[in-house]
Parts: sequence; C-alpha cells; structure tokens
Amino acid sequence: AQSVVLMSHMGRPDGKVVPKYSLALVHQELERLLGKVTFLKDCVGAEVEKHCANPTKGEIILLENLRFHIEEEGAVKDKDGNKTKASKEDVDAFRASLSKLGDLYVNDAFGTAHRGHSSMVGVELPIKAAGFLMKKELDYFAKVLESPEAPFLAILGGAKISDKILLIESLLDRVNSMIICGGMAFTFLKVMENMEIGNSLFDKAGAELVPKLL
Repeated sequence: AQSVVLMSHMGRPDGKVVPKYSLALVHQELERLLGKVTFLKDCVGAEVEKHCANPTKGEIILLENLRFHIEEEGAVKDKDGNKTKASKEDVDAFRASLSKLGDLYVNDAFGTAHRGHSSMVGVELPIKAAGFLMKKELDYFAKVLESPEAPFLAILGGAKISDKILLIESLLDRVNSMIICGGMAFTFLKVMENMEIGNSLFDKAGAELVPKLL
C-alpha cells in the first residue's frame, strides 16, 4: 500500500469535540510502536481529503475521533435522554468524505461491526476486506459454535443484553457454564435478585429478556 489511513472512535463524545476523547493519546502510542505517524485534527472535510489524496510513500495517517461528528452514529442522546438526529444530507456528506480517503476499505473493528455507523456501513469503495483481528475473532466464533471443546465456559461482557440476545441464546445450548460480567451483570442482578444497583448501568429493554434466558 502507498499509505494507510486509520479511523477509529474513543468514548462517547455524543457528536461534539471532547478533548479527553481525542485520538491524540492514541497517536502517541502508535508513534511509540510504529515510528512516525501523521495525526490529522479531523476525520472528514477538504483538508483531510487533500492530505489523504497525496500521502507520502509509506505514510501512516491517523484521523481524529469519528464520534466527534454526530453523523458517525447518526443520532445522539443528551444526559436527559433527549435525542438529536443528524439529517440524511449531513450523513450522506460525511460518508462521502470518508469514502474519498482511500482506495480500499479494511474493517478490523469486530466490536463495532454490528453497528450501523457511517464508518461501518457508509464507506463506498470498490474493494472491501476484513482485517486480521476480524478474521481471528470470526475463527474463534466458528470454533466455539461448530466444534467447542468440553468443558465449555463462556464469559460475556458488555453493556446491553438486547445487543447480545441472539449470541447468548445460541450459546446456551452449547456451554457448560456461562458467566455474565461487565455492564450486563447489573441488569441481571437487579432482575434476578432485586439487587439495588444505584447509578450503575441498567438496560431496560434487556431486563425484559432476562427471564427468558434463565
């Protein structure tokens, strides 16, 4: 490849520039690991497009946090739960700009591959491929689902039960034991044991699914 353009997100800045979620911190670590890495202070727009259209040979370019733009997720909620939605025109423009930053698209973000975010589904390039991490994750899933070794213990984390219901259901008949951890654990504990969880994460939609899984 002539160059590599890296795009990613960090945290939940909700469509605004939040300095603590800047990928400048990631840039420092990338330079420690890889040497010189160019960090651009945005992920779309004329200046970003111009730089990515004329990279130096072998250049590695890191874009700023995709989630600094509401168009990445399409909609955000404020602390009171009020939803703001990006217009279709703005989302289309955001995706069009991302699509100008390279000649082929490699998705190596297994953890967000299920989301309908612009960087996942809106980059229109003629060649699309899965990265090495994506392949590794899928290979592990294939082994787990097709020929698991016994005893089989599944440890599942994350925030929302509703996002993982199909995975949990498919594993229940295959595992000997399952451990639920991360944010999901609070929802399970509140439903199963009526535990007080304070301000810890509670998945209201997922709570309705818990009895079905027990």
